[in-house]
Amino acid sequence: MMKLFKALFGMGESPDYSELVKNGGVIVDVRTKSEFLSGHIKGSKNIPLNSLGSNLKQIKNKDLAVITCCASGMRSASAKNLLESYGYTKVYNGGGWRSLQNKI
Repeated sequence: MMKLFKALFGMGESPDYSELVKNGGVIVDVRTKSEFLSGHIKGSKNIPLNSLGSNLKQIKNKDLAVITCCASGMRSASAKNLLESYGYTKVYNGGGWRSLQNKI
């Protein structure tokens, strides 16, 4: 029963974010520039959600892992869906950046 619930709501096992980054994955922080400047994951790219669609050239390889993050996980979920609609094949919602930082 729990497996069915997790499958329905996309709550499968978390990927190994650290491994994804070691293998060339990119972390995209979709918060505003001012939010990003107040703290962020070292090496992450700041592409605010409202400009993500027009800045896809900053994420060159559609086949490498892309991990989205924001403050809470809401904007990063939207970013994940947007990137997938543009053909990115390995996109992960990392949720809030502080939580993601602890997983890397």
